[in-house]
Amino acid sequence: MGREFASAAARWMHLPGLEVRPAIVALCDTNVALHSWYRENIAGLSQVTDDYRAVLANPAVDAVYVAVPHHLHAEIYCAAIKAGKQLMGEKPFGIDRPANKAILEATRQHPNVFVRCSSESPFFPGMQRLCEMIEQNAFGQIIEANTGFLHSSDLDPGKPMNWKRTIEFNGEYGVLGDLGMHALHVPLRAGWRAQNVRAVLSNIMKHRPDGGGKLVPCATWDNGVLLMETIDPGTGEPFPWTVKLQRIAPGHKNTWYTEILGTRASVRWSSENPRLLQVMHYVPGGRQAWEHIQTGYEPAFPTITGPIFEFGFSDSILQMWAAFLYELAQRKPLKRFAGCVTPEETAVSHEIFTAALESQRHGVTVTLGH
Repeated sequence: MGREFASAAARWMHLPGLEVRPAIVALCDTNVALHSWYRENIAGLSQVTDDYRAVLANPAVDAVYVAVPHHLHAEIYCAAIKAGKQLMGEKPFGIDRPANKAILEATRQHPNVFVRCSSESPFFPGMQRLCEMIEQNAFGQIIEANTGFLHSSDLDPGKPMNWKRTIEFNGEYGVLGDLGMHALHVPLRAGWRAQNVRAVLSNIMKHRPDGGGKLVPCATWDNGVLLMETIDPGTGEPFPWTVKLQRIAPGHKNTWYTEILGTRASVRWSSENPRLLQVMHYVPGGRQAWEHIQTGYEPAFPTITGPIFEFGFSDSILQMWAAFLYELAQRKPLKRFAGCVTPEETAVSHEIFTAALESQRHGVTVTLGH
């Protein structure tokens, strides 16, 4: 993901009118084999190291992007905040709830440091239109909602073990910590608050090759389904919210999706066909028909690309970074659903994930405390 950010920074000319722009001056990567790629592709890169402390000590560095295994989140995020560096960190913002609380305490002790968490999905144009419907309270009473993130790379039993399959480095959350924020970002920004959770978690591939010819235990959760009774802040009424997170979803490459069904309107969007937004508006007694709307290149932050063209993953990364730097400079997001995940939203995600582990452990529905 560091190279994705470097690529986005190189494309900043796509964002006319955005007054702030990044300049990458330092790099830390423990994989020294990648250092040459950064040196060859980033003009102005003056520091390359394998020690993050050296970057945090560099007075030329104003902000840092940290993408490391989950067990290092609390250590490095807190160090960056205490060093006064503006921070974009990767999900889940701590290997577990205590680690997340430590990060949030650091943000409270350093309120002038701007801190956000990475999540790209709301920046697809179809999702921006869906979010406009949330802003407009278009749904009436919400009947149900379904969000998720699916991919299939772990279906291959020959895929070698890596840190995301190891509790020591990835955490007990497993797939929840790895993919969960993608499915929670928009609902949490919408103000949905789950009251309880019933989770079914699956460890499908219990062993994987270690790269040296041996099979080793793979103890993390591959798939998870969460069913939550949730309150709609617009009506005060409860509705079921189902979150599906799967590293083993046959046939899926990298599929985000959101579906909201309501008494006045319903909507569906999926990155499986990212141009397509399905919308149904309903008048009592009237026809129930889904519109299939082709969305174009119409993101939150205007670019030089015309609206007739298609929008993709690298574009969502560029938009996310535009959102981070815009809010850093302006101290407010461009609009409600064009902002990155806040530390407080990560805390809610950790409450949900911790309750999901308890639900799986005891086979019960767990009440959330808020």
